[in-house]
Amino acid sequence: MLKIKLAKREKYVVYIATCLVAIFILMIFLVIPFFKERERLRNGIRKAEDDLKEIAALSVVYQGYRKGSMDVKRIIEARDRGFTLASFLEEAARKTDVKDYIAGMTSSPSSSKGGPYEESTVELKLYGINTEQLVRFLYSIEKPEDLIFIKRITISDNKKLEGYLDSVIQVLTYQ
Repeated sequence: MLKIKLAKREKYVVYIATCLVAIFILMIFLVIPFFKERERLRNGIRKAEDDLKEIAALSVVYQGYRKGSMDVKRIIEARDRGFTLASFLEEAARKTDVKDYIAGMTSSPSSSKGGPYEESTVELKLYGINTEQLVRFLYSIEKPEDLIFIKRITISDNKKLEGYLDSVIQVLTYQ
C-alpha cells in the first residue's frame, strides 16, 4: 500500500473529508431514499383512506338502491297474478265514470333496459271529457305506492264541444 507521510493537521483534514464523503454517500443512498419512500407510503395511505371513504359512501347508496329494489319486488309480487296495466286503467275508468270517453287504448310492448323488471306502457285517448272528470280519473290511476305512474299527458281543447277537453295519457308500470 502507498504510504504517505502527512502532518497531524493534514490527517485531520483527510479524516474530515472522508467522513464528509461517507456522510454524503449515506445521504444519497440511504437517507434520501428513505424519506422519499416514506412520503410515497404516506401518499398511498392517504389515497387508500380516501378510497375507503368513497367505498363507504357508495355502500350506503348501494344499500338504498337494494332496499328500493326489494320494495319494488315486494310490490310486484303483491299484485294479483293476472294484473295488467290495461285492465287496471279500464277498472279505474269504470269507477270514475270515464269509460264512455275512452277513444282508444294502446299497449306498448314491454321493454327491459337491462334490469330485472319490464316496463309496461299504455297510451289512453280520452275525448270530450270535462276537467273534473279528468282530474278524478288522474287521481285514481297514478299510484306510486303500486308503481303506476303517469309518464306523459297531453291535454287540449275539444274542437267540437266547447268547455270539454281531449287528452292523451301515457301510463307506466313495472312488471
